[in-house]
Amino acid sequence: MANREKNKKTLLELVKLPENSCCADCGAADPDWASCTLGIFVCLNCSGTHRNLPSVSRIKSIRLDFWDDELVQFMKANGNRAAKNFYEKFVPVFHYQPQPDDCEVLREQWIRAKYERMEFTEEKTERPYTAGVYEGMLWKKGKDNGQFLERKFVLSVHDFTLKYYKEDESKGPKATISVKDLNATFQPEKIGHAYGLQITYCVDDHTRNLFVYHKNGREIVNWFNAIRAIRHVYLKTAFPTASDGDLIPWITRSYLKEGYMEKTGPLDAIELGVVFIGSENHGYSVRECVPKGTRGNKWKCGVIVETPDRQFVFMCEQERDQREWVEALKTVISKPMMPQDYTTEANIRRRR
Repeated sequence: MANREKNKKTLLELVKLPENSCCADCGAADPDWASCTLGIFVCLNCSGTHRNLPSVSRIKSIRLDFWDDELVQFMKANGNRAAKNFYEKFVPVFHYQPQPDDCEVLREQWIRAKYERMEFTEEKTERPYTAGVYEGMLWKKGKDNGQFLERKFVLSVHDFTLKYYKEDESKGPKATISVKDLNATFQPEKIGHAYGLQITYCVDDHTRNLFVYHKNGREIVNWFNAIRAIRHVYLKTAFPTASDGDLIPWITRSYLKEGYMEKTGPLDAIELGVVFIGSENHGYSVRECVPKGTRGNKWKCGVIVETPDRQFVFMCEQERDQREWVEALKTVISKPMMPQDYTTEANIRRRR
């Protein structure tokens, strides 16, 4: 007969091992759950997705549920490292792997891709999102009325563009967007749909956004990874000497902070539309302030951003916003600049 306390102690010792101390799927610390059929330790959030895959994964609490000797031995013989080596053996370098705070659709489709579809256990020369052209229908938010209308989108590696069309495709694309400045991030709350994706790009130094969704979670994640795939190809072309480790963080980026601030400064300030933020080692800094003598601003909580060329002053409505902006900006300037950062910095300076 199984010794309940002994088996619980063994499981708690297993989950403290470095290779098991983080969730096998999203990396969250201190997982309390395990798949006794896959031999992995997972967090509470990821365990919910596993429960939706009863033919693949059976979830148990390592603290509350009863474990018989055979299952405990199975967990000892496997674990997160062994599962990663098998289920993630051929994950493309550009394929997004969810983090603890990511939205549900990213976590769900990552888990389904690994264990249900077993997409990464064998080497494949081509996946749907790695083809030279990826196209399909997405629901796009209208600029004027805010209603979502179905539109055809085409992502092409041949000319590094994303195009979308209105009803009559014979009239050509409604917009042609360069992959150069393309970014995509999931924003379900902002868009009002669980599978909402925000696509951001630049036009004449100004940021533009497309808000889209697809009714199928797998398809919207395929679009996300298709954008990441083409961005990876573009960055490899633009920066041939950079390593994948340097380029991966720049394929797509989640926003550290988004919101409104008043912009103020000297009377001869030049409107750039964008402020490049480099590293602290290259003369960039940020701090809170209570500026005096600025005119026209209604908000009183200031943020000063220093660049090698000039000073920018922004005003926040509340102290909490001020602290969050300073924290987000400090996160940026604390990181070293990558090869593409120097190119972006030079391009912005030339536009002035």
